[in-house]
Amino acid sequence: MASVNVKIPTQLRPATGGLSEVKVDGSTVREALDSLFEDHVELKERITDGGELRRFVNVYLGGEDIRFSDGLDSVIPDGAELTILPAVAGG
Repeated sequence: MASVNVKIPTQLRPATGGLSEVKVDGSTVREALDSLFEDHVELKERITDGGELRRFVNVYLGGEDIRFSDGLDSVIPDGAELTILPAVAGG
């Protein structure tokens, strides 16, 4: 299992007790997020729906959008960085 740093954006930090980065373990993005959700249940409610990422939530593995690889099943190399980035709208 790989160790991964998950970057938490400002708007989601209340769900992690103010943490901007959380270290978790997981072989895939799904496993890493499940590990993150074990300690931060509110985060799961805010970024997933029915076990899948909400449409407006982007996740990057090493700077690459996981939607253009294997999605939640993307394999994580040890020491990688995941970034959760909800889309921002406004006008």
